[in-house]
Amino acid sequence: MENQNFAAEDFAALLEESFATSDLYEGTVVKGTVVAIEKDLAVIDVGLKVEGRVPLKEFGAKGRDGDMSVGDEVEVYLERVENAMGEAVLSRDKARREESWVRLEVAFEAGEKVTGQIFNQVKGGFTVDLDGAVAFLPRSQVDIRPVRDVTPLMHTPQPFQILKMDKRRGNIVVSRRTVLEETRAEQRSELVLSLEEGQTVEGVVKNITDYGAFVDLGGIDGLLHVTDIAWRRINHPSEVLTIGQTVKVQIVRVNQETHRISLGMKQLETDPWDGIEAKYPLDSKFSGRVTNITDYGAFVELEPGIEGLIHVSEMSWTKKNVHPGKIVSTSQEVEVVILEVDASKRRISLGLKQTLQNPWDAFAQQYPINATVEGEVKNKTEFGLFIGLEGDVDGMVHLSDLDWNRPGEQVIEEYKKGDVVKAVVLDVDVDKERISLGIKQLDADPFEAAGDVRKGAIVKCEVTEIKDGGLDVKLVDGDLSAFIRRADLSRERNEQDPSRFNVGDVIEARVTQFDKKTRRVGVSIKALEIAEEKEAVAQYGSSDASSSLGDILAAAMKKQSDD
Repeated sequence: MENQNFAAEDFAALLEESFATSDLYEGTVVKGTVVAIEKDLAVIDVGLKVEGRVPLKEFGAKGRDGDMSVGDEVEVYLERVENAMGEAVLSRDKARREESWVRLEVAFEAGEKVTGQIFNQVKGGFTVDLDGAVAFLPRSQVDIRPVRDVTPLMHTPQPFQILKMDKRRGNIVVSRRTVLEETRAEQRSELVLSLEEGQTVEGVVKNITDYGAFVDLGGIDGLLHVTDIAWRRINHPSEVLTIGQTVKVQIVRVNQETHRISLGMKQLETDPWDGIEAKYPLDSKFSGRVTNITDYGAFVELEPGIEGLIHVSEMSWTKKNVHPGKIVSTSQEVEVVILEVDASKRRISLGLKQTLQNPWDAFAQQYPINATVEGEVKNKTEFGLFIGLEGDVDGMVHLSDLDWNRPGEQVIEEYKKGDVVKAVVLDVDVDKERISLGIKQLDADPFEAAGDVRKGAIVKCEVTEIKDGGLDVKLVDGDLSAFIRRADLSRERNEQDPSRFNVGDVIEARVTQFDKKTRRVGVSIKALEIAEEKEAVAQYGSSDASSSLGDILAAAMKKQSDD
């Protein structure tokens, strides 16, 4: 019994010593030799007669097809030695994974790509076989753009970039997108270097936006701006292009640093602005189609690629503050006149109103100076009346032309909008689009009709109004008005009271002022009395100093009665 215990202890010591001097370590990959094939298992000697059994299927196609044979050398993973008899637990799958981890860590540290196959779909992505090691491929890292169907990519060897490795947890995260982006960047750089400004290439319309279209030039996209699609106005690229359409374009600009490429289609066609001045001479008439309407005017297409602007000020002779959309409409055919052509700025100024007769010119021809017109009061301002006239034009009656005698500020209050009035044409300025009218000119100028009225003349006046300061009177033999001040009502102070007169009284007075320029008339009863007294003295006066003024006047009165 003691010999048996000694033998067992001796054997264990010898076995432990053999392990210490060999490469057999639990949790490592070791080399072994196939010593037997038992049905679906391979018996493998990993050294010092320590054997283990591994399913043939773990050896892949070689094991499944029966190509394994005694004597083959293989690498397996030694998980543990189960007992003192040397029975070992081996795994070929774990050996492959260990080998893969070592290679993958080296590739990860070096930033190198690894080869793998997508073999299953899981939550949030896919699993990838990296030659025995299983990695996770997030859905966002499958391709540069979202991929709806990954089936064509599965079970196909392809390169991946390792993003993250954690051996303790057994986690590996890979990306297919990074590899594609890197490859694409290389292709873009090579393609950009091969492109030159002015070069003509073919491409496929990849995407359409409001401002243009992106064209695939074979691995790199170029922007075809909406203004470079055609010489004519295009509101949206979809009017001309469709996704998937093959187009011929010219390289307009290439930025080697940002890889931005600007493309053009219209550059492949003849510029319609060449020789534009000869094609559209000034003051000539052309027909065109309204393509766009703005607050400041309307654009008219004269031919494909050639547009001109009708400024709002050139749209109507009479409608000054109207939106262009009230005068013309989009797609309307209109006749226009060429006002200005600037080839360097690619601008043509057009006129719409010039195709019609100037209404001020037409008015001047129909209504000469001093002609009488009739119209409706359109507006009242602080400086006069605006009268609507024939031809949709307005004329103005200034305050000073409302009445011969009364101030305009007073007379204008007698008019209201909508009144139909007559007036006389005083002046027509076609260039400034102004018509001057007068209402007072419908009647003769009372100063001109006054006849023999002059300073010093004796006139009869009718009292029209009695005021504290004097009398408003009207000359009986004319249409002139005057004001007799209180001090001029009599040479006698007690006779200077205006209340002793009545409206309608006819009195005689002497003209003290008659100025046609200032249109002022002054009359005075006092001046008349003084003049009569001087005349009486001259005719009936006596050298006798004792003769009184009463005696002289009595003599003059008697003389008049005798006559």
